[in-house]
Amino acid sequence: MTEASPGRLSDEQLVDWLRLIRSENIGPRTFRQLINRFGGASAALDALPSLAAKSLRGRIIRIATREEALREIELARALGVRFVTTGDPDYPPLLREIADAPPLIALRGASWNAQRDGVAIVGSRNASAAGLAFAERLARSLALENYVIVSGLARGIDAVAHRATLETGTIAVLAGGHARPYPSEHERLVEEIAERGVIVSEMPIEWEPRGRDFPRRNRIISGLSRATIVVEAARRSGSLITARFANEQGREVFAVPGSPLDPRAEGVNDLIRQGATLCARPEDVISVLAENAGAPPRKNLFDDDALEGQESLIDELDLFGAVDGSAFEERAAQLRFSAPPPAASAPDHQANAQDDSSARPDAHEIIVSLLGPSPIAIDDLIRVAGLTAREVQGVLVELDIEGRLQRHGANGVSLVYNYKL
Repeated sequence: MTEASPGRLSDEQLVDWLRLIRSENIGPRTFRQLINRFGGASAALDALPSLAAKSLRGRIIRIATREEALREIELARALGVRFVTTGDPDYPPLLREIADAPPLIALRGASWNAQRDGVAIVGSRNASAAGLAFAERLARSLALENYVIVSGLARGIDAVAHRATLETGTIAVLAGGHARPYPSEHERLVEEIAERGVIVSEMPIEWEPRGRDFPRRNRIISGLSRATIVVEAARRSGSLITARFANEQGREVFAVPGSPLDPRAEGVNDLIRQGATLCARPEDVISVLAENAGAPPRKNLFDDDALEGQESLIDELDLFGAVDGSAFEERAAQLRFSAPPPAASAPDHQANAQDDSSARPDAHEIIVSLLGPSPIAIDDLIRVAGLTAREVQGVLVELDIEGRLQRHGANGVSLVYNYKL
C-alpha cells in the first residue's frame, strides 16, 4: 500500500472511504458527519454498527466489505478510472462548494483543468431540429470563450452539446457507474469524450442507473457549472430539475425561449417567467458571466416555498438527528419528478425505458419528430437528422402534399401549427 501525498488518500484510506460511502444509506451528509465525529473512515466503519443499532432501534445496516471495495478499485483501474476525494487537488472546485457534494467521485479522461469554468447545457431528449442546432451553436461559442461544456450524456440536447465540444473537451456526468454508461448507444461517445474531456460518476463502477439516479446526477451537472442553460424542456422534464438545483446552488440559470405552440418549450418558457435569464444568443450567457464573475451567489429565482431548506437529496441514515432518511423521496416529489416503476429495465430522466430499443425509426418519423412550430433551415435539418439530402427532401415533399409543412424564407421549414402530431 502506498502512502498518501498531501490532499490525497493512501491506498488503505481509499479502501475505507469506498467501504463507508458504499454502505447502506450512507450519503454525502451522513458521510461527512461520520468523518467529523470519528476522525476518519476507518474509525467510522468500526463505530457504524453499534451507532446504527442505537439510532435505528436495533436495525442492522449493510456495510460494504473490504473485498467489494478492492474489486471496485481493480475494475476502476482496468477502465482507466481514478478516484478523487473532496480534499484532493483534482476535485472540481465548483462542485466542492455545493451542499451535497459527493465525498468521492470517479473520473475518467483528461486531467481536470481548474482554470476553465463549466457551463451546463441540458434539454429535451426528443429535441426539435431548431433546438439541436441552437444547442450546437451555443456549445461551440462558449467553448471558444474557454468554458467547458457540462451535460448528462442523454439523447437530444445533451449529446449534441457534448459532440460539439469534443475537440475542446467536454464533461459528461453519468447517472450510473463507469461500466454502465446510459444510454448504451452512447458508448462510442463516451470513448470520444474520454480522449480530451472528463467523465464523472459518484456511483459504484458497475451500478446500473435507475430512474431516481438521474435527479441525483443532475445536481452534479449544475454543481460543476457556473451556469446552467436549458434549451428545450417540457413541463415535467428532468432538465428543469437541473435548473432548480443550479438556482439553489447560487449559480446562473438561463433558458432559451421557444414557440408557445411547441410542448417542448413549455418548461423553458415557464423558467423565463419565473426569473431565469433569457438566452437568445451565446452573447447573452457570455456577458452575464463576465459581469457576475466573483459575485456572491444569486438569490432564489423561483417562487416555490416547497424547495426551501437544506434537506438531503439522497436516502441517508438519521444517525445524529440531522439527516432525514426520507428526504430523497420528498425532494423528488417537490421537483415534480416521477421515477419509472421498479420493473423498468432502462430508466431515463425524461422518458421510460422502452426508448433504448434497437429499432431505428424511419426517415418520416425522424423528420416529423425534429420539426416544430419554429422554422429550421433545411441544411440544418439534414445535418441534425443524420439522413441524406434526398431522404429529407422526400419527406418534406410528402408533408407538403399533406398540408403539414410550412415553408419560410431563407430555405426554412416548420410544421403547420394547427396540425395535431
